[in-house]
Amino acid sequence: MRDRDYLELLSQKYPTIDDASVEIINLEAISKLPKGTEYFLSDIHGESDGFDYLLGTSSGVIREKIEILFRNTLPEHDRVELQILIVDTKNVVNNKSSEKEFADWCRITIYRLIRICKLVTSKYTRSKIRKKMPSNFAYILDELLQTDSEENKENYYFSIINSIIEVSAADKFISALCQLIRQCSVDRLHIVGDIYDRGPHPDKVMETIMTFNEVDIAWGNHDIHWMGAAKGSLICVANAVRLAIRYNNFDLLEYSYGINLRSLSSFANDVYKDDPCEVFKPNTLDKNIYDEVDKDLAAKMHKAISIIQFKLECQLIKRHPNYGMDDRILLDKIDYDKGTITIEGKTYDLKDKNFPTIDKNNPFELSEGENTLIQTLAFSFANSHTLQRHINYMYAKGSIYKIFNGNLLYHGCIPTKEDGSFDEVYIDSQYLSGRRYLKQVEDKVRKAFYCEVGSEEQLNALDYCWYLWCGPKSPLFGKNKMTTFERYFIDDKEIHKESYNPYYYYVDKKEYCEKILKEFDLDIEMSHIVNGHVPVKTHKGESPIKGGGLLLVIDGGLSKAYHKSTGIGGYTLISNSNMMMIAEHRPFNEVVESGFKLSPRSIIVERFIRRITVGETDIGKELSKRIDDLHELLSAYRSGIVKEKM
Repeated sequence: MRDRDYLELLSQKYPTIDDASVEIINLEAISKLPKGTEYFLSDIHGESDGFDYLLGTSSGVIREKIEILFRNTLPEHDRVELQILIVDTKNVVNNKSSEKEFADWCRITIYRLIRICKLVTSKYTRSKIRKKMPSNFAYILDELLQTDSEENKENYYFSIINSIIEVSAADKFISALCQLIRQCSVDRLHIVGDIYDRGPHPDKVMETIMTFNEVDIAWGNHDIHWMGAAKGSLICVANAVRLAIRYNNFDLLEYSYGINLRSLSSFANDVYKDDPCEVFKPNTLDKNIYDEVDKDLAAKMHKAISIIQFKLECQLIKRHPNYGMDDRILLDKIDYDKGTITIEGKTYDLKDKNFPTIDKNNPFELSEGENTLIQTLAFSFANSHTLQRHINYMYAKGSIYKIFNGNLLYHGCIPTKEDGSFDEVYIDSQYLSGRRYLKQVEDKVRKAFYCEVGSEEQLNALDYCWYLWCGPKSPLFGKNKMTTFERYFIDDKEIHKESYNPYYYYVDKKEYCEKILKEFDLDIEMSHIVNGHVPVKTHKGESPIKGGGLLLVIDGGLSKAYHKSTGIGGYTLISNSNMMMIAEHRPFNEVVESGFKLSPRSIIVERFIRRITVGETDIGKELSKRIDDLHELLSAYRSGIVKEKM
């Protein structure tokens, strides 16, 4: 029997036999409901518009609900308009508000949205739906969702809707309804890494994620260096700024996060004023709205921060010989007089030979101006309220790996040897492999957040955040090296090559995936591995389903930068009470050009023999424990061990 002190504490919440009994009935009923829908996304890379669309449609789930309800009563144009409204509510309502029949449109639209909302909320308890409701319309939404078309309720129903329109609250109410539909279409949101870099607005992605009640994040290497930057790592600051400039994301830095780049632009313009910096011209996949920077100046800024990063990398590798990255110390391999570099015995001409801030006798040392600049940028990162809020959320909701409802989620890989055994990696004075290594990695990352600022332990952990970005045995990176320097400075594409960890060969084998699941104490008959990081090149015949169906790769290339190499616009995974299903998406720009008529291609991974209930999930196990505790409390009440509080 439970400890009496615990039962006394429990009795404060359930002071009588009736209270405890009612709660048991409630929890037992919840356990019999169908399992909520889990939605898995990976490698979002700042593509906020595409991400909002995927969430707003739940990878075609909402479109399916619209078709069920209105296929035989509404023309396709109206059905598509409903879908667009749920995804892009503000813009659709704004466009409609100028039309003469706006009030009639609102009335009809509210009726239709309520029908959709009733369908998507049908498997949830009223209390759970209330928690997801926008607070300003919670009472009205609750009333409308519970009111049916019986004669004695019809006038009440119509009266509510007419009043909403009469007081000019229809636009806000439609927005609240659409938000509730989006929230209830997804019960749990799983982000399998790489929210940041390349795309224009990871900040908007973070804001959207933070509106969901149930979220977990498996960190990716593009997340981890932003986490390090926010907590004071100079090299991670340099890397974050470099990548933002490379992809023309000035709005993200200056407008969204308030990172002051004036010192960088002044420094770059002064030091590289006569240097065209051709190899550092930024990619312009996205335009800046608030902070349009001249391309020539942007190239100078790009080069300035890149040189600072390369110097800091050399210093860090020197500090940590255990990282095994001496081959990435390259600045001392340059012949600055000839403009060449010798790597592994072969000499290459450099595409850019101008290094005014490098002392060839001490190439790793920052100049006085560079040191002042990187310290200024780090101060700006540390004092960005929005960035700190986002990164704090990443720490609170994130981990290196996540086990949920029997599925294993991680971004990159389990470092593996050529023979297929898990690689033993040296970390914190010990060699660890598999699950134990990943646990130690997470502990190290958390030290960067929780240890005393500036302490040796914190600084060491911050350095490790950079290792996780690009280290040869990083579970978030999964390659032998990151050839950033070579891609900037050397034409020969042969030296740009980065070799994948053997993990990526073995994941095609069922036996290897079974070994991973066993390593994490998971049932090989029931569990799956959900993996991101490496885009699936569908036009080359690659499949997102690997290891005999045990491993699912859901990085299909949401980022615009990947569309040419993948041929698609990303994969997502849905797990509901009936099945697990992968959705293959077209690039978001193609969806827009089609008038949002393009639907994802569905691939059934597994169809369950019977419908999965809440009682069979992780939440169900917690409910079962609570039910057992309440039964013990009932016994304690009835035997007199604990007294009812009448």
